[in-house]
Amino acid sequence: MARRSAHFDASRYFRGAGDLGFYNVGTGPMRALSKDIYRVHRDTWSVDDALAFANILIRDRYLEVKSVGVEVMACYRRDFSPKLLPAWKRWLARNYSSNWATTDSICGSLIGPLLVNHPTLLTRMRAWSRDRNMWVRRASAVAVIPSVRRGVALDLGYAIARALHDDREDLIQKAVGWMLREAGKADSLRLERYLRANGPLIPRTTLRYAIERFSSTKRSELLEVTKGPRRAEDGR
Repeated sequence: MARRSAHFDASRYFRGAGDLGFYNVGTGPMRALSKDIYRVHRDTWSVDDALAFANILIRDRYLEVKSVGVEVMACYRRDFSPKLLPAWKRWLARNYSSNWATTDSICGSLIGPLLVNHPTLLTRMRAWSRDRNMWVRRASAVAVIPSVRRGVALDLGYAIARALHDDREDLIQKAVGWMLREAGKADSLRLERYLRANGPLIPRTTLRYAIERFSSTKRSELLEVTKGPRRAEDGR
């Protein structure tokens, strides 16, 4: 059941998202619909069929329609292969994702799991971090989070962070901070060293996200010591 528009101010969450539309239907019903679609077609659809279906829905201007395309695609996770990555990048590069929520869903449900199962693809995220498209750049940080969280791509994560510290888009700054915070779960000392060494080069938005899991005392200390000029070093 759709929620009355007065109960949901989309512009508050998706500012600058162009003509993105909303049916104001909650996430739960959309996920249930996606699972129903999968159950109906799982015996006849291949992962390529699911991709063809998702390719249509991802172009729709409505957030909920995009989400169904991503969720149905995610139901075929066992059949993911490297050949899918270019298709998903096109969704980002052609602005079909069009907003941070859809972009993050693509990363969390599709690209991230693919990178975990096919770690040789991880290095492609370096080039993504330099892409002209904002959604591709955001994906370069968000998509590596499942791998970074496992501690298997920390060098790459810090390299991507360094490449994006000059980015002026706050959606990029927040994504990098989120990724660094997750890197801290695998090695908190390395994260602290990285922040101390590179603090003045790191946007404060990124820094505040990155330090969220430190104690309040440590957060205050890091906010203070990362002020002022300092030569950038690596995170080792």
